[in-house]
Amino acid sequence: MIHDSILDTVGRTPVVRINHIAPAGITMYAKLEAFNPMSSVKDRLALGIILDAEATGALKPGQMVVEATSGNTGVALAMVCAVKGYPFVAFMAETFSIERRKLMRALGAKVILTPAAERGSGMVRRAAEFAEKHGAFLTRQFENEANPAYHRSTTGPEILQDFAGKRLDWYVTGYGTGGTLTGAGEMLKLARPGLQIAVTEPAGAALLSGGEWKPHKIQGWTPDFVAPIVNRDIYDRIVTVDDVYARDTARDLATREGIFCGVSGGGTFAAALEVAKTLPEGSVVLAMIPDTGERYLSTYLFEGINEGSDDEWLAEYEASKA
Repeated sequence: MIHDSILDTVGRTPVVRINHIAPAGITMYAKLEAFNPMSSVKDRLALGIILDAEATGALKPGQMVVEATSGNTGVALAMVCAVKGYPFVAFMAETFSIERRKLMRALGAKVILTPAAERGSGMVRRAAEFAEKHGAFLTRQFENEANPAYHRSTTGPEILQDFAGKRLDWYVTGYGTGGTLTGAGEMLKLARPGLQIAVTEPAGAALLSGGEWKPHKIQGWTPDFVAPIVNRDIYDRIVTVDDVYARDTARDLATREGIFCGVSGGGTFAAALEVAKTLPEGSVVLAMIPDTGERYLSTYLFEGINEGSDDEWLAEYEASKA
């Protein structure tokens, strides 16, 4: 298949059946957003926001683009801006993985780190101040309606097409900006009013549940505020997941299903498993897996994983065969 640019490959990601770790009697699927060109669901919002800004005239040729990001949106915007010729500057809290910084810079972006103590709201504030001072276009992923709108026109319809004539009882997703939850969720509910949606969030930062925000390790999920674009009427259930459960589920997906996802994907699928455990036999669950494990090589997802030779295993294996 030939495309005019890398941007034409955004979306149309596969849905894959889970064959080994689903509860007995429950059919589970994962929509794998790592098949986007920059390996995350944020490719969708980046392209959607830039296309919308070009169409409305909010973004001028050659104008600088600025965003506050935990990483994946920044990587996606760096890709889109590289193709379209816009300089891009990302503001990112220093706690997010080094891989993300390097990926953005490899795509031509500039990365400004903000203090961890300022949290997500701090990087958002710094980005807004910089954009206003220098006349840059601020993409405002947390409040820009072009974000959920792109999911209404792509993610939601893709799921509906894939499950046309098939059963689907639950859709499970995490949230950062809320674009996927809101946009895809609204389309799914419109077409299938009986479908139920579960949203998942960190146990230590359960803002939708009315809890207090505390630092957590599930990068990309739940900044220290609920984004304005989150439709809080679209979900039927909230499932909280702790850092370790998210990590361990991501590892299970890799070793038992061959699906190599990040911590947020592990968290989403952990929530999907919790939902599945409560359902009657024959139920069908779809989990949204937002990115790849390669974004997390320097994080606790890989904690304890050997970097050297597996000599101890080799010795034991050969001894067992002697």
